[in-house]
Parts: sequence; C-alpha cells; structure tokens
Amino acid sequence: MKRLLLLFAVGFLLQSCARVGSPVGGSKDTLAPKFLSSNIDTTKINVPRDIKELRLDFDEYVTLKDINKNLSISPPIKNIKRIIPSTIANKFVLIQWTDTLQANTTYNFNFGNAIADNNESNILRYYNFAFSTGEKLDDLYVSGEIKDALSTKKAGENKFVVGLYQVKDTINYKQKPYYITKVDDDGYYELNYLAPGKYKIIAFEDENGNSMYDAGKEKVGFQKDPVDVEKSVSGLNLKLYPSKKAVKYLEMKETAGGIVMAFEGRPNNVKVQPLSEKLKDYKVTHAPKSDTVRIWFDAVKSEIGQNTTENLKFGYNADVKKDTLYNASLFYKYNTKGTMDINSDNGGGMLAPQSDFKISSNYYLDKINTDKWVFKVGGDSINTIPFTAKISETNPYQIQVNADFVSGKKYQLTVPKETVSSFYAKNTQSKRFDFEVDKIENFGSLKFILENAPTSSYWLQLLDASDKVLFQKYTKGSEVKFDILKPGEYIVRILVDNNENKFWDEADFLNGVFAEDSYIYYKTAVVRPLWDGIENWDLKNTRVLDVSKLSIPKTNTDIPKKDPKKPDLKTDNALLSPTR
Repeated sequence: MKRLLLLFAVGFLLQSCARVGSPVGGSKDTLAPKFLSSNIDTTKINVPRDIKELRLDFDEYVTLKDINKNLSISPPIKNIKRIIPSTIANKFVLIQWTDTLQANTTYNFNFGNAIADNNESNILRYYNFAFSTGEKLDDLYVSGEIKDALSTKKAGENKFVVGLYQVKDTINYKQKPYYITKVDDDGYYELNYLAPGKYKIIAFEDENGNSMYDAGKEKVGFQKDPVDVEKSVSGLNLKLYPSKKAVKYLEMKETAGGIVMAFEGRPNNVKVQPLSEKLKDYKVTHAPKSDTVRIWFDAVKSEIGQNTTENLKFGYNADVKKDTLYNASLFYKYNTKGTMDINSDNGGGMLAPQSDFKISSNYYLDKINTDKWVFKVGGDSINTIPFTAKISETNPYQIQVNADFVSGKKYQLTVPKETVSSFYAKNTQSKRFDFEVDKIENFGSLKFILENAPTSSYWLQLLDASDKVLFQKYTKGSEVKFDILKPGEYIVRILVDNNENKFWDEADFLNGVFAEDSYIYYKTAVVRPLWDGIENWDLKNTRVLDVSKLSIPKTNTDIPKKDPKKPDLKTDNALLSPTR
C-alpha cells in the first residue's frame, strides 16, 4: 500500500513538472515586451555598410504578427533573406538581408504592431529601431492625419501608408518610397529619422501590401508641391480619394441579346467594328464614362453560334484619337435562355407617393407599344385608368409609368408580350404587376440650406450605413429639397462636379490631378413622418461624422432590387452612379 502511494506521488510530481505555460492565478500580464539590446552599438552611428542583419533582444518570448504587412524599412532594403521568429516564439527578432547599405544614411525599421509577447499577445505598438551608416542619426520627422474622403465608416483597422519620394529629375513611382510608414488606426502617421531635403509625399491604401502605389486600384492622396524638410513638419494632413484607372481592354463574353465588352477604367468613347463576315446587322451601345460596351445582334437570324461555338472577332478603339483598331475575340455560342424579360423595379410592392412606377428590362430598350397595355385600379375588372409610359431618358433599360396615383389604392398593370422592344428582340412573356401606392403620412421631407455652397453643379446624396446611395439630386445653388423620403437617419454627402462634365472624376496622381471636391455632413439627417426637416450646412465646417451609434436604414421600398438577369445599370449607364 505504501509503495502504491509513493508511485502515485512521484507520478503527480512528474506531471506537474511537465506542464508548460502561464502560472495559474495572479494578475494577468498586460505589459508589452521590453527591448533589451541589439547587435548594433548603442550609439547607432557609423554602422558598417556591409552589416547583413539586425538582431533585437527582448525580456520575454515574442511572436511576429503579419510582419510583411506591418514592417516598413526606410529607405528600403532589398533582398530580405530571413525574418525570425516565423512560427515559433523566440526571445529575439532577427532580420537578415544580402544588400550592401548606402553610405551616410539613416535606416529606420518600423515594426508597426507586429511585435507581441507569446503568452497574452500584448503588442509593442509602433516600435522603431534606427541606425546610421554615417556620423549622425537623422532626426527630422513629418506627421499628420490621413482620412478616407468618401467613406463614412469609422476608421478602425486600415491599410493606409504614407511615403516620401526624393525629388529628382525623374521619380520612379513603381519603386517603394524612400521613406514609408503605416498609418495607425486613428488615422495618425509619423515618418521619423528623416534626412533634410525635398520630398514628394503620397498616401495610399496599400491593398496588396507591396508598399507601392498601384494606380487605378488603390485610393490615393497627395500634395502637388514638394515638402521641404529642412526642419520637422507636423500637421501635414491628406485625404484619400478613389484613383483614376487607365483604360484597358479586359474581356468579351456572351450575354443576353449579344456580347458585352468590358474595360478597366471608364472610356469616354468606344468604337467597335465586327470583323466576322456573318455579323452584318448589329447595334453598339455605350454610355460615356462606362466600362461596359454592349454589342446587340440577332444570333438566330445571322446563324451565329447556333449548333457550334464560333470565334467572333472585333476591332475596337477606346479613347484613342487615331483610327487604329485593336483586335479582340471570343468563342461565342448562342444561349437560348437569354430571352428578353421585364420586371418591376418596385421592391416590396409598395410605390412611394408622387412617384412613377418603374419597369426594367435585361435588354436595351428601343421602343414600347402601350396600345394593348391594361391599367386598372385594384380588383376592378371593368374600368381602366389613363396612364402614360416612356423609356427613361437617363436609363435606357427602364420604363417609367405615370398616372394619377392615389395614396392607399391598389393598382394592376398588364404588359402583354411583344409590346416592349429592343433592337432585335421583344418581351417573350406577358407580365402583370400588382402594387399599392403608399400613404403620404408615412413619409417626410428634407431640405438642405448650404452655406459656402459649390459654385458649380454637384450631387447631394443620401446614403445608408453601408455607403449605398439611396437618393440623390444633381443640382446647383444653395438649397436642395427631397419631398418624399422614408423616415430614418441618412448619411449626407456632396460630390462636386467641378468641371461640369456630369461625372465625378477621381484622382490622377501620376498626372498631378486632384479628385473633384467632396463633403460629408458632420451629423446624420433625420427624416420623420409628416415632418418637413431643415438642415443648415456650412461646407467649411470641419467637424467629422461619428456613425458608431446610428440606426440608419439599409434598404428602402422605393429602391429597386438587383435582378441577376439584368445588366449592371451602374456600368451600362454611368449617369446613374457618379461615385462609380
């Protein structure tokens, strides 16, 4: 019995000794790792140019989180060979490279939020380590704040970076900036250990983590004039805007009624010419500043892609002044399911008062014949009511139906087949649309009185919490009114059409062109039933919107739902979406 108790005690002790981890009980560790020493001398100057590594020792085991996203080295050191720790925690951080360092240069390793202790993941925030290959450590800095000009969301975690390029005869923006740093979650940045000189500053949303600005793919902010860093500069604030994409052909693919040609960027003019002998009768539609071109034809009549796949070839020219045509092709086969169809844009069956009833098609609309259309009130099978219908002037995929609608009444519209026409097709099915006109007491109005209003035209937009535009008006002057609005809170944004081309133009960093002006109201606009709201907005007011506690509607019964069979109206008709 004693022997059994002895074995049990020894086993218990061995099991206790084998446990690895934090001790049970006691206060939780909330302290970040503490830097102890480095392989580089404490003076950090006159460091040999042929040194190939940086080692940092800490007082506890550390890990590196998203090191490739967090670490920025200024000026850049190419050919980083190894970074430790990678997967297993260690008491040191080691970075090794193969390059020879520049002479008389201060290097700064900014780790962002990468270094954390192994047990509680306490982060050593924005840790920097700098050294110089010369006789002094440069100590100038540039700091400020970065904001997304169009986003209404709380900043939170971001991918923003700020960089400085040395001003030379030519600047290669396809290389990493000479100095670069991450922007913290509050939008603050600080470029440290800078040498005196003139620099071109750029801020961008580094989506792919390559520390280089990708034009047309990443938001950008910049200053046209160089920054003269003879002394430290603070308060250099920048706003990020969507960047202009260069026009580039992407692809063609079969779609209902023909072919869609897609571009990166938004060409103003596109010429398309079929190079296939069989395709002689066709139509091309393209809205200026749209990234989509549609080529319409009757595949059955032209005997194209009926029994087998055919290689269709086209010549195209997008925003190129000379008459040169570039070649594009696709393997086309006619899809029998791609027939012309129409559907109601009135999501939920309730029509807002004083509004047109809207019908959308998946085909570009050429004409309509309303002689056989039947419009009734509710279940009345005898009496029809007068109405008018037309193809929308701004959206050629939409029909607007107008009548003396009465609030609270139910209506029924029947559209027989073959009464709605595109170039080479007609609607193949009769459709009946049942809807009710909502009561005016369920809506309110909202008027904006602007101080320091734009001198040019602008869009005043009402958005939901996801930045979706629910209502907008393109107007000019100091007063804007929305008469019929669903109750709720709306984010308010203004996009200014500075050049009066009826499109909101993005930033073009490479050509030094700023994005057109924009403003976000510092508070939300509240709409109440049967209430005429008035908002006074001074556009020079620099207060910032806080959306952390809002209950903003994300949908509205007067906003059409997207039908997967319909074309993307945002691209087929750029006038509908100035934000693009």
